[in-house]
Amino acid sequence: MDQIMASNAQKNKFLIDGFPRNEDNLQGWNKTMDGKADVSFVLFFDCDNEICIERCLERGKSSGRSDDNRESLEKRIQTYLQSTKPVIDLYEEMGKVKKIDASKSVDEVFDEVVKIFDKEG
Repeated sequence: MDQIMASNAQKNKFLIDGFPRNEDNLQGWNKTMDGKADVSFVLFFDCDNEICIERCLERGKSSGRSDDNRESLEKRIQTYLQSTKPVIDLYEEMGKVKKIDASKSVDEVFDEVVKIFDKEG
């Protein structure tokens, strides 16, 4: 990130995918990035658990991922609820969460993402 910004000052916005996932990650981010980066917003893809499971099970038919099974997915959802959701809730309290209804089609979700990034520019 430093190299990109050093080569072009206009390239100063980055999408950090899936981070922070828990309170320890958040504390590490805050300690390391304090004064260096500002979180503009958190893009939150909101989707019913069962829809998520069904999509991952479908993906598992061709992905070769051993964790695309119902038991693993349900455990991942519990980990999310215990560890990640509280971090999202903190950003929500700060007014930084942009929610997208991810139960819609891929194209509809993409269109919503584009709108958010165009608005936040």
